Amino acid sequence: MSFAADTDAAGLPQARPVGHRAWTTTADRLLGRLVEIPAAILVVAEIVILFAGILARYVFRSPLVWSDEIASILFLWLAMLGSVVAFRRGEHMRMTAFVNRASPGARAFFDLVAIAAALAFLLLILLPSLDYASEEQFVTTPALGIPDIWRAAAMPVGAVLMLALTLLRLLDQTDWRATLKALALVAVIVAALVALQPVLMGLGNVNLLIFFVGVVAATVFIGVPIAFAFGLATFGYLALTTTVPMMIVVNRMDEGMSHLILLAVPLFVFLGLLIEMTDMARRMVAFLASLLGHVRGGMSYVLVAAMYLVSGISGAKAADMAAVAPVLFPEMKKRGADEGELVALLSATGAQTETIPPSLVLITIGSVTGVSITALFTGGMLPGLVLGLMLCVMVYRRCKKEDLSGVKKPEGRLVARSFFVALPALALPFVIRAAVVEGVATATEVSTIGIVYAALIGLLVYRHFDFKRLGPMLVYTASLSGCILLIIGAATGMAWALTQSGFSHQLANMMETLPGGAFTFMAVSILAFIVLGSVLEGIPAIVLFGPLLFPIARAMGVNEVHYAMVVILSMGLGLFAPPFGVGYYAACAISRVTPDKGIKPIMGYLASIAVGIVIVAAVPWLSTGFLK
Repeated sequence: MSFAADTDAAGLPQARPVGHRAWTTTADRLLGRLVEIPAAILVVAEIVILFAGILARYVFRSPLVWSDEIASILFLWLAMLGSVVAFRRGEHMRMTAFVNRASPGARAFFDLVAIAAALAFLLLILLPSLDYASEEQFVTTPALGIPDIWRAAAMPVGAVLMLALTLLRLLDQTDWRATLKALALVAVIVAALVALQPVLMGLGNVNLLIFFVGVVAATVFIGVPIAFAFGLATFGYLALTTTVPMMIVVNRMDEGMSHLILLAVPLFVFLGLLIEMTDMARRMVAFLASLLGHVRGGMSYVLVAAMYLVSGISGAKAADMAAVAPVLFPEMKKRGADEGELVALLSATGAQTETIPPSLVLITIGSVTGVSITALFTGGMLPGLVLGLMLCVMVYRRCKKEDLSGVKKPEGRLVARSFFVALPALALPFVIRAAVVEGVATATEVSTIGIVYAALIGLLVYRHFDFKRLGPMLVYTASLSGCILLIIGAATGMAWALTQSGFSHQLANMMETLPGGAFTFMAVSILAFIVLGSVLEGIPAIVLFGPLLFPIARAMGVNEVHYAMVVILSMGLGLFAPPFGVGYYAACAISRVTPDKGIKPIMGYLASIAVGIVIVAAVPWLSTGFLK
């Protein structure tokens, strides 16, 4: 995953504008403001519209029939403008493990090739997206009765804005020879593939290996953002080996990005930022520390429990870690904890809590596979608890000799006081869950209840609300959401291409013929998603392979919720496992610890998580026991 080099005082990534030439710097800043302000306004608009829908339906008994429709229109604009913001800030998810090992000169050249590859993708998508938007003018929305071009126009507008940023990046380069070499390299590869089209047309499914393995692997490993790598492979495969109009690919991307359930992504991201800003996360952690901080390994137990609790609010792992680490790490370092041990445990808890609702991965699985979001939210609690207990066993073994000579057990009244202070924050996960289970709000809408609740608690109870941070928080929400949603859109297009090729049927037949039936299927799935989580990051892996594998699981008699928990935890293990897992490097960035310090300590924690995954896979009741 790519992270901006600089952060503000609140820890939020800041833009990395071009800066070698005065006019490109000025143009970049103007373009940034042109995009960031509307993106922030769209986040606020979605919160207001969805919360108004809840009030109208549940309080005034007069539903707003147009609320979902207007939210859907604005959502695609938010996704595309958020993608532009992420592109400008360098925040699109990408694999940097190999590039970072190269020499400075080679790394700079790979970055130029990545920019050139992004340029190729944007040029490929521009005309089909314009055609798609123009076709949508003949479709009218059912409630508002307006042409759907108002929504679909977000696709070409986003492509044009990213294209402008790409050109600015290229024009800002001082080494013109390297820039021209990178552009020439990408142009030669594209021209060679076009020249080989007659040959490719006769290769059949070998093209799947060429494009969806070869092209994807090559582009991902040199640092091309994952969404752009998926898009290049899909466009190349369909344009050179089929007669499918490219406009259909844009349609598939639109369908993947604008599914209304995915509106929960930006809203839960913002909620995660809000609980940190309003001091709710610190109050929860302080209570846990008063309970366990005086025992051997106590602060490590607090870290495990705090991540479990905070994950029940935000759903975004980076936000969870950023809320917990700054509160706990100073005290843990005072007690002599090793930096590598701290980042290793933080990373492991990120993998442990992947199934805790409202996990963005759970929401994504529900969106692409049709599994009930409520069932996934219910089924995710116990598997996360099992992995947490396994981590605690490892903590107990490692902290037997911890020196507690300077630590005193707090008095009961102090523990009780910290509990009552933290109670409004501790109640938030239960408020969110109750609102969904009791039918007050959908899984998409419930985040707005959490946002309003957190804002009121911050303003009226904790008196800790920094209005100056709202702007950067809204922009960061749009940016993170945009890069996630663009990946989902590109992966949806790739998954559709794989399905049209017949690959899904071949995969199903291969899985069904494996010896051992469901047992072998589960074992292969665990191993596959560990690798996919490490290489592709979680959400792209889920979007790409979820629609292919979940029907197979269903056919083999594996409960869909149980299967979802197993693959999510497996993916989480790969995501937070060095040397390729991008989640591990996110934990290092948040902790401000160099990655090499945590590699040795994390191995024991990852082993304990692997044991926990086997337990969850072997005992379906842990995932399905509380389903109605």
